Amino acid sequence: MSSSPLKIVIIGGSAAGPKAAAKARRTDEFAEITLIQRDPDLSMASCGYPYYIGGTFDDRNLLVCTPAGIPRDPKFFDKAKRMTALVRTEAINIDRDTKTVTYKNLDTDEKGAVSYDRLVLATGAAPVCPVAPGFDLEGVLTLHSMADADALRAIRDEGKVTRAIIVGGGLIGFEVCEALRLAGIETTIIEKTPQVLPFLDPDLAKLVENHTRAQGADIIVGNGVAEFLGEDGQLTGVKLDNGTELPAQLAVIAVGVRPNIALAQMAGLEIGAKGGIRVNEYMQTSDPDIYAAGDCVECTSLITGESNRAPYGDLANLQGRVVGQNVIEPGSARFPGNTQTGICKIFDFTVGVTGLSEASARAAGLDVKTVVISGLDIPVFMGGKLLISKLVAERDGGRILGFHCVGPGDVSKRVAIMATAIMGKLSVADMVNADLPYAPPYSLALDHVIIAAHALENKLKGRMRGISVSEVKRKVDAGEDVFILDTRNPAEYEQMRLGIGETLIPQGAIRGRLEELPQDKDKEIILYCKISLRGYEVASILKAHGWRNLKVMEGGIMAWPYPREK
Repeated sequence: MSSSPLKIVIIGGSAAGPKAAAKARRTDEFAEITLIQRDPDLSMASCGYPYYIGGTFDDRNLLVCTPAGIPRDPKFFDKAKRMTALVRTEAINIDRDTKTVTYKNLDTDEKGAVSYDRLVLATGAAPVCPVAPGFDLEGVLTLHSMADADALRAIRDEGKVTRAIIVGGGLIGFEVCEALRLAGIETTIIEKTPQVLPFLDPDLAKLVENHTRAQGADIIVGNGVAEFLGEDGQLTGVKLDNGTELPAQLAVIAVGVRPNIALAQMAGLEIGAKGGIRVNEYMQTSDPDIYAAGDCVECTSLITGESNRAPYGDLANLQGRVVGQNVIEPGSARFPGNTQTGICKIFDFTVGVTGLSEASARAAGLDVKTVVISGLDIPVFMGGKLLISKLVAERDGGRILGFHCVGPGDVSKRVAIMATAIMGKLSVADMVNADLPYAPPYSLALDHVIIAAHALENKLKGRMRGISVSEVKRKVDAGEDVFILDTRNPAEYEQMRLGIGETLIPQGAIRGRLEELPQDKDKEIILYCKISLRGYEVASILKAHGWRNLKVMEGGIMAWPYPREK
């Protein structure tokens, strides 16, 4: 006599939940699967919301359809997946003793219950909203649901809003900024911390800020929203912490998200130190018959072993797949952790990160060495575009810990390579001879990430001393006694210069003009060029001639985020 089919209940229908449901069905054709979703939509491509708002595509259904164009609605889940999907339905209680979930239909208030053998929590996260008067005014929105996306798209299409405020300078804030600017709306990003994209290296973040300003958006950092101003219930502007008032008919809150853990807490499940549901490598909660995945859980850093939160759609799908297999075959799949990899399009720039920043690595107690490089993604004769990157590695052993990359070039490929390197615990020495694909349409003969490894190897071995652009700026502003050497050619110098008291001696002329350098061989000399390759080569020449205090400005002029002379 065959055993009764497993009863699987999944709470949450955005990313992790449907993925878990689909994997469970593929693993067990006969399991009874029930999916409970509070919103009216299922399996939404939420990362596509900003592009729908901005007009990259106009068909809303593309956000909820399969690649074959079939809407992922309850009928689809019934016919294609043979499972019950309850939408506009909220799970309100979990009874772990009787293994029962009680739910309520949000349209009718009718209650029901469903029993489970194994339960999955994919309850996601909710937007963090500023505690400020006027938050309930019409015109103050978030971007978290399909309803939010619909509302912002309608505002774009109506064309009545002329000024908008984005509260929060993270990834979502910048994506919304681009969408609104493409609609011709004057947009200002307000970021409470001292820099936009707080997870990004500060010098690279400044380059992104400059690029965003060049696209017509404004950015205010180190300031928060104290009050949303309005008349007759409608938003008219915002008041900042410093008292400045900015007019606006629209404010989009993009401060971040916090895990939806209320249901888990009511059920007595363990919550981690970072505020998410605690799970093990099998995505099991403290109750072995209850699993959790997606934005509501805590992850484990593959670098430090510490807990973190990573509310990304790709991780939600990966975790959902692990859960879907384990609810049918417990212990058969693992999710070992994450490297905090993310990417974002900001107008013509891409911003990509993986692993630890220099600041977060040092905060974790790691002794690190870093390098910044600038260069093209492909050869200039193939239309190469600029990339500016920062590589972080352990000083002892050279294990790669992090990689940040920005620019109009192909950032995604380089971040993907370095994310894999971090996951594989590769070192700088492993990357200096990495066998990567090469052809002019796709990369340089030595790819950007290999160049980064070469530069950091030179620093680790003491062949080069680097200095960041921000440290150069600090020294100049402080009036420190340093000699600044520009090693470019005169044509480049006439086209663009930094205007920081530099002396121009082209690389090809340096050996014949050594007498123009400070004759005190211990005098600090800072060298640079467009990307600082020539700066490094000239430093090698000067070192051979006895100069001892040579520093190469990493990334060169291309990494300089401050005003330049033209």
